[in-house]
Amino acid sequence: MAGVADRAGLTFGTVVIITGAAVLLAWVPLRQRPAIGTIRNVFVIGMSVDVSLALVPAAGSSAAALVMLLAGIGLNGVASGAYIGAGLGPGPRDGLMTGLVRRTGGSVRVVRTTIEVAVLVVGAALGGTVGLGTVLYAVSIGPLVHVLLPRLTVAQAAAAPA
Repeated sequence: MAGVADRAGLTFGTVVIITGAAVLLAWVPLRQRPAIGTIRNVFVIGMSVDVSLALVPAAGSSAAALVMLLAGIGLNGVASGAYIGAGLGPGPRDGLMTGLVRRTGGSVRVVRTTIEVAVLVVGAALGGTVGLGTVLYAVSIGPLVHVLLPRLTVAQAAAAPA
């Protein structure tokens, strides 16, 4: 996405928002429906990316960069499990994941990893940068969400009798 942002003269966050909106179109054949959390996710994540890039300093050393990378992946796994588990609507790629899991019966681990590796391959084919962090995220976020989602899912209350 950074390459697209650079070529289009847009901020990284703006490209995240546009990409998120485009990924929602892949939900149609899955019969996945967006909710209030889905729509907010598209915008909040994009805006948060731009704010974070402006405020968070670059890592001062390789060790600090590795700690930030691992903490970011871990926190993203927790955040994904928590906000999907809240039942207010998954974000674009998470909804693609949950829709594919529901339709195929596949595991969250395998489906999410497949999505992330596919995104990595497409990004690389378009000339994007692929580094250790990109690969580590692609192969670890699926297993993290697989483990954390059931632990962070809130049971839905039964509907009151009419």
